[in-house]
Amino acid sequence: MAASKKVVVVDASVIIKWFVDEEHTKKALSLRQDYVDGKADIACPNLLPYEVLNALRYNPELGEEHVKTAAEALERYNLWQYPILGDLAGMCVRNSVAYGISLYDSSYVSLSEYIDSSLYTADEKLLDKVGGGRFLHISKY
Repeated sequence: MAASKKVVVVDASVIIKWFVDEEHTKKALSLRQDYVDGKADIACPNLLPYEVLNALRYNPELGEEHVKTAAEALERYNLWQYPILGDLAGMCVRNSVAYGISLYDSSYVSLSEYIDSSLYTADEKLLDKVGGGRFLHISKY
């Protein structure tokens, strides 16, 4: 029997590193390569493309064409995108209040709990608020 591939949740801070060379970009690209090679699946809330593209749009080193290219790439990657509805929406609100985080950040945290998967992020402030366990810095990938 073939081993099942891992499913990980990633937030925008990781995906941005696919398009901009920053600290821990190599780890983010390693995760992307595992996804491309079929060794891992990537899940995210359906707000991730908006957050990534918005961050790229406001990066003073990038132009409009770079952001458009990133948008096209995100579409081709076809990540597992979950709508924030039903039970997941309730979890987002609960975790936002419990951890003192935004609903945006809570959507990633809650999705990782909802599908029983690890969350990778480069957001150290978020990790400080939610603790360890399934919530990991991308440097640990």
